[in-house]
Amino acid sequence: MTQAAAADDIRHDWTRAEVQALFDLPFMDLMFQAQQMHRRYHQPNTVQLSTLLSIKTGACPEDCAYCPQSVRFETGLAKEPLMEVRAVVEAAREAKAGGATRFCMGAAWRSPKDRDLDKVEAMVREVKSLGLETCVTLGMLKDHQAKRLADAGLDYYNHNLDTSPEYYEKIITTRTYEDRLQTLEHVRAAGVKVCSGGIVGMGEQQHDRSELIRQLATLPAHPDSVPINNLVQVEGTPLNGGDKLDPLDFVRTIAVARITMPRAAVRLSAGRTEMSDELQALCFMAGANSIFYGDKLLTTENPQNVRDRALIARLGMSIEGKVTTEVAIGDAHACPVACDHHAPAAAEAAAA
Repeated sequence: MTQAAAADDIRHDWTRAEVQALFDLPFMDLMFQAQQMHRRYHQPNTVQLSTLLSIKTGACPEDCAYCPQSVRFETGLAKEPLMEVRAVVEAAREAKAGGATRFCMGAAWRSPKDRDLDKVEAMVREVKSLGLETCVTLGMLKDHQAKRLADAGLDYYNHNLDTSPEYYEKIITTRTYEDRLQTLEHVRAAGVKVCSGGIVGMGEQQHDRSELIRQLATLPAHPDSVPINNLVQVEGTPLNGGDKLDPLDFVRTIAVARITMPRAAVRLSAGRTEMSDELQALCFMAGANSIFYGDKLLTTENPQNVRDRALIARLGMSIEGKVTTEVAIGDAHACPVACDHHAPAAAEAAAA
């Protein structure tokens, strides 16, 4: 492929009609296009493994309808304070010993206070000193807070858009869509890599999934990683008991993300416990090249490591580099989704 052709694939001017047209393609045609784009920019038959751990759980003041960590819902989740630096570093050591290359820390906060960042910065520095990449998800950030994290050596920041701007207010009222976009702007400006995706299966329509992808694909720079979460319904949350998303619609979302954001790592995130091996295989074919790996995504279950490795072997795929571990410490809200301020865990309900 020529450099000109490559440049033509990286677009930031996708229209609503263009993205919707991708969703409307016959399934096999969409998969074909997504697989072609995937092979153009990524190693085929390779998957990155990421592990998520919550280090600050519950008592979040937000009202995200998918999240068991919200103080507004009775989900039986016990709140836990922010872990001590020493404990986080020990967890990072264990993660590295298990093959991890990235460690993400997520905390269930609406946004961190400046004094909270002192401990988080220490975590970032200590984890980096082990030779691991670092990722955090802490909720909304001010510009000076993003700079502080960058100065501490942070590699990635996770902050999901969740859904379309139109459907957003039906899911969350305590922060605006613009708040989320502004945090992503602060992160980019500070020179930290962006991890941002969304949650599907929350009762939205296909045009909402289309618009979510368009919002991400028209950012000034595409996110370095795009977690796509399938809602994990949690008893006590407003979204519990709703209709489940058609599995093929989930695969379509993965495929359109791959086509519109060719260089991004598209991460198959929350909801994998309820997915068959065959459905996950379709997601890989659609362009997913990263998964959350481990027994838990914050507060929700995740396929066990043995099952994941068995599936990867059955598909003739290989693991990219070493296992990456993402530890959620706050914004993760131990949410069932890999959401930004719930870290990859929120995405599960709904993924550094």
